[in-house]
Amino acid sequence: MDKVTRLATEKGVVIFTKSSCCLCYAVHILFQELGVNPAVHEIDQDPEGRDIEKALMRMGCNGPVPAVFIGGKLIGSTNEVMSLHLSGHLIPMLKPYQPLS
Repeated sequence: MDKVTRLATEKGVVIFTKSSCCLCYAVHILFQELGVNPAVHEIDQDPEGRDIEKALMRMGCNGPVPAVFIGGKLIGSTNEVMSLHLSGHLIPMLKPYQPLS
């Protein structure tokens, strides 16, 4: 869990993914379209990926990926991110991590 905490706070927006996950890709593209360049950690490419996956589940992620952190705080998976976006709450959360225009 220490590795997850460390990685989740290395950048303002962090996504834990798997390289074959289409929902992970969709969430990543959503953030890019909103002007944020998240740190992406593909846990299936990490030798400790199994442990990371278990730690994400213990932290409360419904599915292990995508697991989205904003400001070091676990936001959740695709459902939580899309709900925040559709309700208008995601963009204000991302504001501090968008480059100044």
